[in-house]
Amino acid sequence: MSRIISLAEVNKHNKKKDLWIVVHGKVYDLTKFAPEHPGGSHILFNLAGKDGTRIFDTIHTMDIFDKYADVAPCIGELDPKDAPAKSDNEVVPKGEKPPLDFLLNAFEFEQVAKNCLTPPAWAYISSGSDDEVTLRENHSAFGRIWLRPRVMVNVRDIDMSTTILGYPCAFPVMIAPTALAKLAHPDGEKCYCRGAGNMDIIQVVPTLGSLTVEEITAVKKPGQTHFMQLYVNTDRKKTASLVKRAEKCGCKALFVTVDAPQMGRREKDMRMKYVPQATNQEDEEQEGNRGGGTANYLSSFIDPALAWSDIPSLNALSKMDIVIKGIQCAEDAVLAYKHGAKAIVVSNHGGRQLDYSRSAIETLPEVMEALKKIGADKKMEVYIDGGVRRGTDIFKAIALGAKAVLVGRPVIYGAAGYGTDGVTKVLQLLKDEFRTAMMLCGTTKVDEIDSTMVSTKSLHHHYVTSPNPDMFNYGYVPFAKL
Repeated sequence: MSRIISLAEVNKHNKKKDLWIVVHGKVYDLTKFAPEHPGGSHILFNLAGKDGTRIFDTIHTMDIFDKYADVAPCIGELDPKDAPAKSDNEVVPKGEKPPLDFLLNAFEFEQVAKNCLTPPAWAYISSGSDDEVTLRENHSAFGRIWLRPRVMVNVRDIDMSTTILGYPCAFPVMIAPTALAKLAHPDGEKCYCRGAGNMDIIQVVPTLGSLTVEEITAVKKPGQTHFMQLYVNTDRKKTASLVKRAEKCGCKALFVTVDAPQMGRREKDMRMKYVPQATNQEDEEQEGNRGGGTANYLSSFIDPALAWSDIPSLNALSKMDIVIKGIQCAEDAVLAYKHGAKAIVVSNHGGRQLDYSRSAIETLPEVMEALKKIGADKKMEVYIDGGVRRGTDIFKAIALGAKAVLVGRPVIYGAAGYGTDGVTKVLQLLKDEFRTAMMLCGTTKVDEIDSTMVSTKSLHHHYVTSPNPDMFNYGYVPFAKL
């Protein structure tokens, strides 16, 4: 029979060397696990002797305790008399929001999401690296591409469907592999899976999801296609295990992320996630520095030694096609092809890694030109992500050679405000806009869209709004005054 523990008893174990936490009515001794916690030990120290269910549910699922049972044992159950009163409130607080039908474009979902998300969740999801120049540029670059419509074309019947690695997709959009979906909605990545199923498109499942690949794919509809994104673990046995699990769940391709040997400095996230020293701690070293943030939770296991020579060993782990995600120049696109990749994603990680890296849509033409020179432009598929907010953005990417685009933040924002219905609505709006763009440019099928339908003369002209120099000005001392 399980040990029954009162909340008063739990409250006594509130120190670094004696740390108990309650999660979903069970009491866990996390004393040994706290120093190993990927998100930083300060998060657990601030929950010591308390019920941490609410915070736990925004990031984890209960199976994590099975993985760490040796250092995070369950020592009993909370006395039912001390259980918190049940609430009808969702884990993610919901602010005021308009009816779903009122929203007409992806940008409006962002405004709703900001009002619905907790401040730390908003900081993590919306942040870019450093001065966020690349974050803004990702969408701004689409605005420097102009369309060249053709007229007097019979566009009564429009076919937006395509194939991605041979798998059908209702229009050339995939849901990008964004991490920690439960920060936006309690159902986490299930919202994305159901939304993708509703729209007959492909979801790329993240390594760092709030839910496991098994939990996500369990809610897919018959015939729905999933791909799996992979951060390569320093412990390659763990990588192999995840790949095998993804393949067992029916994932058809492996998107290997290669642009994150080190997480970018996302200052908005780093500042928001700062947690002061808990008042119940002893006089030990200060925890919770500003160098953390949610991104810190993600990066501790990623192997910075990943190299092109690792591709064959990754390929040998499964029968899934290898897709290299994070290509940012023509040279690496060529190397990906030469190392056997079936596809690449031109991406700067949503502006979250290296600030002042170019947008994917700007990099795309040079990638396609380089692949064409070696006869690979028709042999290896190319996708892009970052900054896609309109159907015309999808059209422009296809015209410049992309087979499809991946959409991340708009889907998150849709889920934050409205769950699965919000995800479906965002995707439907993009599809409707894409259909309009095809009709007004005189195309009836996706493969009719080509580079003659866009003008890129201004694409490489950068008009960057300089970051606010106040901090520099305040700290700068003229040489003459030294």
